[in-house]
Amino acid sequence: MAIAKKTTPSSQSSSKIKKKIGKAKKTEDVFRVEEQNFKSKLRIKLKAYDHKIIDNSVRQIIEIANRYGVEVIGPVPLPTEINKYTVNRSSFVHKNAREQFEMRVHKRIIDILNPNNEIIEALRDLNLPSGVDITIKV
Repeated sequence: MAIAKKTTPSSQSSSKIKKKIGKAKKTEDVFRVEEQNFKSKLRIKLKAYDHKIIDNSVRQIIEIANRYGVEVIGPVPLPTEINKYTVNRSSFVHKNAREQFEMRVHKRIIDILNPNNEIIEALRDLNLPSGVDITIKV
């Protein structure tokens, strides 16, 4: 019967441990570099009942961002929120007759990386149609 030898840190060679530490430092350095590249980010969320209006609004925002030379990620279409409502057609004789209505809320997200003050002012002065809800987070 063979007895298995347990490996302890002292039995491992020091070169293997140094390699593991070196890999950890390299990955930390990569994360630091990525954090330095993307210091700040604007996240713009748009909601509307009509998909044509929201697409035109997204196009305007991207044109403004490209005009100021800022990197843009998106537009990312989010799942459409569907609210369904069922209503009785008649309350007395035809009780089983019903109508169904639905409201669809279309959503988009745009990320603007490393925004400057000029683009923030341009987005603040942007005139969007009345059916579009916009939220901007820094």
